[in-house]
Amino acid sequence: MAGNAKGSHIVGLVGHLTGETKETPRVTSIEMDSADRRHAALAAYVLYLLSIPSFAILAPVGAALAWLNRNAASGLVRSHFDAQVRLFAIAFAWGVALFVLSIPATVLTLALIGFPILWAIGVAGFFVMIWFTTKSLLGLLRLLNGEPAR
Repeated sequence: MAGNAKGSHIVGLVGHLTGETKETPRVTSIEMDSADRRHAALAAYVLYLLSIPSFAILAPVGAALAWLNRNAASGLVRSHFDAQVRLFAIAFAWGVALFVLSIPATVLTLALIGFPILWAIGVAGFFVMIWFTTKSLLGLLRLLNGEPAR
């Protein structure tokens, strides 16, 4: 009897008392079927949409969920996981680029020229947020309609 000895003894004792000799099969790994993976893709989109009121804290959680499930998924759900990972990567890259650009713009505020640059960076960040939200919402609607992601 390999594995948990105490559990094996209890199964053996219960089987002996009830006249059954079969052991209960143990779950060694969690396997998700297609419906469960579809729910994971749905959850990732919801986390993306909730990232706005959570100040982007939930977006990396959704990206991690998509990243962890994408290799085991296929077809329709795989296209959504790939799109979710790509969406997060592009938005993250834009966020890093805008942050890096804001550093010299902040220094340039001493000469007053940095203020319009910071304003332009803020507008660009707002457009990235709108794009991220729109792509997430459209992806969610396509998943609910059973269509592949774009």
